[in-house]
Amino acid sequence: MSVRIGCGLSTGSDPRVAAIDAAQQARATLEGAQADVAFVFAAGAHLAAPEATLEGVGEALAPPVLAGCGAGGVVGDGREVERGTAVAVWAAALDGGSAEAFHLDVVRGPDALAVSGMPDLDGTTAVVLLPDPYSFPTDVVLGELARRAPGVPILGGIASARTLDGNAALFLGDGLCGEGAVGLAFAGVEVLPCVSQGAAPVGPELTVTAADGHVIRELAGRRALDALREAIEGLDPDEQALVASGLLLGVVIDAGKPEYEQGDFLVRGVIGADPEAGTLTVGAPVQDGTVVRLHARDAISADRDLRAALGLRREALGGGAPAGALVFTCNGRGQAMFGTPDHDAVALDEELAGAPAAGFFAAGEIGPVGGDPFLHGFTATVAVFPP
Repeated sequence: MSVRIGCGLSTGSDPRVAAIDAAQQARATLEGAQADVAFVFAAGAHLAAPEATLEGVGEALAPPVLAGCGAGGVVGDGREVERGTAVAVWAAALDGGSAEAFHLDVVRGPDALAVSGMPDLDGTTAVVLLPDPYSFPTDVVLGELARRAPGVPILGGIASARTLDGNAALFLGDGLCGEGAVGLAFAGVEVLPCVSQGAAPVGPELTVTAADGHVIRELAGRRALDALREAIEGLDPDEQALVASGLLLGVVIDAGKPEYEQGDFLVRGVIGADPEAGTLTVGAPVQDGTVVRLHARDAISADRDLRAALGLRREALGGGAPAGALVFTCNGRGQAMFGTPDHDAVALDEELAGAPAAGFFAAGEIGPVGGDPFLHGFTATVAVFPP
């Protein structure tokens, strides 16, 4: 037997009954295999009674390991429910592999933060992380996870909804965690990470020749702002219009390649400029010698980027369908970006040959670029599970 994955989605109004329905759908897709692990993503009325939701999943599926979170919207069964009441259940039989659930909490000292609950990452093949946006320093912890487990794919999403009483809606087993982050560490299970930042490179590559942290002082030996203006002036009118709607800069993370492709850039916004000094401030630290390039984001480039990234994962599998996938898509995507419903869900269904996929609309997406994990925006990150 190989890895098997099942998914279900219900929009029923009763939390327990809807959870049973979604979990039964996921169990049916497993074709008789016992679920070793489950993820639950819940929105709307489920956040008034999350314990009932977890009870329903346990009754129908009985997964020994479970994690999940509250969401503004969920993805599953080839569709997206961006608002209202819905629950998505993702379940897997791991064929000898294993998954360990964990809860990370933050201890705040006078001069530093400490994180408790970090699992032993020796032998870990992938980590899925679901942080609360208000009580957890995701960027800091991603750096620590990268140091502890270099090269291990770390994916996930920031919980995008809380319980009705205002607490974090983080699910672990049959209970809730009121703050921090929850997640699963997989062992003996291959996971192919897929990150689609939804932005296309435009204009020339430029090398940073003077920088200080997030501030770029020079590009190609010139004042950074002057060099950037010249690059924008050299774009065609359509590209200039896209850049004008939101200035993005792609930063190469894994340097040393002869040529850089779309997925080699960490896309970040230009968050400030000083006309007098000619400097730019970007949403990522940069160093002298870093290669950067302007990026533009629109629905067409986002669709093309996601499909191309998923297509590469299919190629890595020899063209066959994966067992399934977990998806974490930005709550700024959906109909607001694409103008039609179900875009990312349909793209996954088409590009992954109908493999079961489920996830949620996140308030920030976690996925690797250049081998290191980052927190993204307007991105779809996908954990693809080979059969």
